[in-house]
Amino acid sequence: MSDRADLQELRKEAHDLDVTVWVGKGGIDAVTDELADQLADRDLVKVKFHRAARGGTTTEDLAKDLAEAVDATLVETRGNTAVYH
Repeated sequence: MSDRADLQELRKEAHDLDVTVWVGKGGIDAVTDELADQLADRDLVKVKFHRAARGGTTTEDLAKDLAEAVDATLVETRGNTAVYH
């Protein structure tokens, strides 16, 4: 199975996931440990970025930075949420 097919499958799985990590004014540094812990227990984790976290940047940029911080794969960003594997 190709990486593209894997990502499509993960996106399908992520559709019905509930958000379990919220990024607020503390930024991504405040949630890196929590996200890493959740990813150790499950395949996919959905994260919501509140307006206070975004400041002058975009959800996509924050999502990429958070993926790097926890060494995870960013499956997708949609609106103010991101899904990690």
